[in-house]
Amino acid sequence: MRSIIDIPDLSLAELDALMDRAEDIIARPDDYADACRRKKLATLFFEPSTRTRLSFEAAMYELGGQVISVAGADASSVAKGESIADTVKTVSCYADIIAMRHPKEGAARVASMNASIPVINAGDGGHAHPTQTLADLLTIRREKGGFSGLTVGLCGDLKFGRTVHSLLNALSRYENMRFVLISPEELKVPSYVKSEALKKKNIPYTQETDLERVIGDLDILYMTRVQRERFFNEEDYLRLKDSYILTPEKLKKAKKDLCVMHPLPRVNEISVAVDQDPRACYFRQVLYGKFMREALILMLLKEAGTL
Repeated sequence: MRSIIDIPDLSLAELDALMDRAEDIIARPDDYADACRRKKLATLFFEPSTRTRLSFEAAMYELGGQVISVAGADASSVAKGESIADTVKTVSCYADIIAMRHPKEGAARVASMNASIPVINAGDGGHAHPTQTLADLLTIRREKGGFSGLTVGLCGDLKFGRTVHSLLNALSRYENMRFVLISPEELKVPSYVKSEALKKKNIPYTQETDLERVIGDLDILYMTRVQRERFFNEEDYLRLKDSYILTPEKLKKAKKDLCVMHPLPRVNEISVAVDQDPRACYFRQVLYGKFMREALILMLLKEAGTL
């Protein structure tokens, strides 16, 4: 039974096919209104979420399916000590597909090994967030027309940011990409991510600490928040949390067609005044995520032989 736990689980051809399907859903939504009739999605979210959980649920409803859900470990038998393996074996009796978020890295992989239905990783600790990356890819394709030749700046918490790790893995498959990794010294991209996504493929990248110095070179600026929930002590978080704050003043140095992205939620890293700038793409990014999750649900259910 196929599951999607990390972006490498999808080939480049499959990524492009998912984007094509999402474009078709955008263009012809009525054609998909009953595509998942009588199918059920189980959303198992053991960590807080707004966009990811609601977009999965909206995606399934718009495909004509139904949703059953658990929101928080305290709302399930996990609070009584039940294992993830037993939870997903149980849920497999009720649903056709699972979307799961969990604070522990590797939890989604364990779930996929024990479920008898497809599992989609909706975020596991600081490891990976593949469906956010699908949203990111469609955003870039729709906003920039493609991927080749882009200079992508990733800014903020690049150490714990699972969205950054997944996006690097995905974009590194496209030709003529260049990356600028902007972070405090303490929050650099982990060496294993750089090795797998960049160094092995000889993809050019630079590491910077000053956003303003490089913003004029960027085609994409992917902002991320410093993630309080990943820190071991409050003092380090407070020292680093406002390392980068994007303002209209800083955007004066940027290209006129820069695409500013953010996986959200934001805290202080993008001023609300930037929201009115046409280069702010992050709320369109949210919407594109719903269409990509629809496309992924359709693909996995078809492969499972239930559509």
